[in-house]
Amino acid sequence: MNAIPVGPDYAGPKALPVVSLGANLNTARHNPVPGMMGKSHLACALSYATCQAGHSGLFTTAVDIINTLTAAQAACRLKAELKRFLAPEGLCVDEVGYLPIDKTGADLLFQVISQRYEHGSIILTTNQAYKHWARIFNNDSTLTSAVLDRLLHHAETVIIEGKSYRMKDQIKAP
Repeated sequence: MNAIPVGPDYAGPKALPVVSLGANLNTARHNPVPGMMGKSHLACALSYATCQAGHSGLFTTAVDIINTLTAAQAACRLKAELKRFLAPEGLCVDEVGYLPIDKTGADLLFQVISQRYEHGSIILTTNQAYKHWARIFNNDSTLTSAVLDRLLHHAETVIIEGKSYRMKDQIKAP
């Protein structure tokens, strides 16, 4: 199995199964995963803890899900490829809303969220407030409502506020 390294050589989250991670997560405190507010780092840590507890998981980005499923759909392999995102007990979807999603992408991401509803855990990171999620889902308010309905039904929302980690050395008080 592939592993996500956590430590000084960590280049960022990849679309790899989160299983059997060999690194000590405490190392991440001293070499944090670069992130604007630590959302991806927290999601990665939660995925790691899930795997340490013996559950299967997958850490990926929203764009990677969409690109994978779009290619699978074109190759008539959508059902088989969907299983990759439905099978793990925990799915971590990073960077929801960072890039625009077209109608096909929104529909494919909805399929993953809808089919996982009440069958598997989902962790999502985003820099968008819920009230702006229609923009993420191609301005489709019906689809956005359905996504949020499924995601928020049993959800705990964690809002991370503070100064940007990446910009901490660049932003100086006058």
